Amino acid sequence: MAEFYFDEIIKVLKFDSLVVYDKVSRINANSEDDGFYLELDVHAEIYQMLPGEKYRMVISNTLHKDGSTVSNHFPEGKQVSLADKFEYVMHGLLYKMAEAKDAKDDVKVVVYVSFGGLQLMLKGDPLKMHKFKVDQRLFLLLRKM
Repeated sequence: MAEFYFDEIIKVLKFDSLVVYDKVSRINANSEDDGFYLELDVHAEIYQMLPGEKYRMVISNTLHKDGSTVSNHFPEGKQVSLADKFEYVMHGLLYKMAEAKDAKDDVKVVVYVSFGGLQLMLKGDPLKMHKFKVDQRLFLLLRKM
């Protein structure tokens, strides 16, 4: 079974189409329970996310449902993949982790992932962020609710 590092319903708070590059928007979002805050760059021509919309966001170390690692060799036949159930998928590298304090002075863990130049900043409770490690290869999957 695939292990999810993050599996939450997120609500887009705002998006800015002028932040990074042409055709790229940066969204700001919270998880439904307000336990996580994130900033994510998405290719707006491929996948547009608007304020007020909700999405299921999953971060996993594999796309295989059985939890096996993704390799460069693709076996013949139809492979069952987590990506089959999502609309937008990115693969990237977790390059930095840090601690930060929120407005209530609570300690949060901040994770930074690069998806070939598109960035994710995910901030949350340290107890829910313990699976993340620097230099991990991760998949981010999104589906509109």
